[in-house]
Amino acid sequence: MRSDKYADSVSRLKIKHETATQIYRKEKQTLASKKAQEESALKAQQLLQQASQIVQQAVHGQIATIVSRCLETVFDEPYDFQVLFEQKRGRTQARLVFYRDGEEIDPMTASGGGVVDVGSFAMRLASLLLSKPRKRRLLILDEPFKFVSEEYRERVRGLLESLSKDFDVQVILVTHIEELQMGKVVRL
Repeated sequence: MRSDKYADSVSRLKIKHETATQIYRKEKQTLASKKAQEESALKAQQLLQQASQIVQQAVHGQIATIVSRCLETVFDEPYDFQVLFEQKRGRTQARLVFYRDGEEIDPMTASGGGVVDVGSFAMRLASLLLSKPRKRRLLILDEPFKFVSEEYRERVRGLLESLSKDFDVQVILVTHIEELQMGKVVRL
């Protein structure tokens, strides 16, 4: 009787062992499959990041050229402008950076808001010029150069005129700054 009891226990344990072994093998296969999927996903993500880096560098060149041109036209000691692309949490983030004499600077604290005004205008222009499908080349701006010092306003005016001609862009500018008024002026 006792041997029957042990035989039943051994039989039940064998069944549990076989079941556990089957579950283990199945889970091992699932794990291997998931690891392969993860590896494929990581490779795909790397390819996408490489492709987007190529696009970002092309766009960076176009944006930086326009922004740097605007800054060089207006300011005596021009700033260099760059868009730095950084990978954070699996995503690419763009950081807009101004340099002067090779050093990164904060344009808000370094020289007031004039640099920011000109840079902001230039980025709007670059955005318009790079948009696909091509948009009507029209910029409507409200006091875009309000923090530009009086000494640079004539240069801003010249910049607006040259960019308008060079890129065939129409600019409608709302301003109280007399030096920036040109073309058809409507006073309210």
